[in-house]
Amino acid sequence: MFQGIGTAIMTPFTEEMEVNYQDLRNIARMQVEAGTDSIVVLGTTGETPTITLDERKQIVKTIVEEIKGKIPVIVGTGTNSAVDVLKSNKMAEEAAADGLLIVTPYYNKSSQEGLYQSFKLYANQTKLPIILYNVPSRTGVNLEIDTILRLHDECENIIGVKEAGGNISFAAELIARRPGTLKVYSGNDDQTIPMMALGAEGLISVAGNIIPEDMVNLTHLMLQGNIREAQKFNNRLNKLFNDLFIEVNPIPVKFAASLMGICDNSVRLPLIPLSEKNEKILEQTMQDLELI
Repeated sequence: MFQGIGTAIMTPFTEEMEVNYQDLRNIARMQVEAGTDSIVVLGTTGETPTITLDERKQIVKTIVEEIKGKIPVIVGTGTNSAVDVLKSNKMAEEAAADGLLIVTPYYNKSSQEGLYQSFKLYANQTKLPIILYNVPSRTGVNLEIDTILRLHDECENIIGVKEAGGNISFAAELIARRPGTLKVYSGNDDQTIPMMALGAEGLISVAGNIIPEDMVNLTHLMLQGNIREAQKFNNRLNKLFNDLFIEVNPIPVKFAASLMGICDNSVRLPLIPLSEKNEKILEQTMQDLELI
């Protein structure tokens, strides 16, 4: 699908909480100009649970039109309803997206066999390549390595995993046991170096929304095996990586983006804007990095 960085882009809203499609186009253009390797639309950072199906269609259509095939567009379609996932997968196909990112179903707390059956159904009913998305802190369920390998073995279009569990030992075992045909992406900016050092192909990034050039450089240095130079980027940016999760994603990155004039500082309920205390912390970090 891609190597390097895929930015999981924000969904920009107006003050009236409508999707701001002009800002969305600007965000897509900014990513292409920065050399980002892929754009991930409607992931966690895109506040997908609060986006209506009609909005999803228009968001994906807008991004695909703006990108014009310059880089892959991967659409997040996962939810806790298999019926809705299939509808969103079809929507992404019709919009000419390049791939799907499908999170494990949340709230239902499926068994591993249930996860296997769900993802196999999705794979069998789409021609698009699928990246599995494992983020147990959000979903309450962990996609186990045996299940991942079984799915990849039996479904040729399940081609990758976004591993965002935060457990480096788990990631190391996954990378060690996978066949060469299965791509692994870090789901955490601050774990880019260790995961890519182990062999991961890249990163699906939150920080890329505001510092895409730096994240391109970091991931590409790792792909080139230049760990020393990548470490310099990582050490300089590490506090920002942490501060972008000072509250739940995407609250901090929306605030940071608003300081840079990228989009408005608007998130849909049940999320609320960053607290004043944490605004000061993040703003100081951005000033230290000369981002504002």
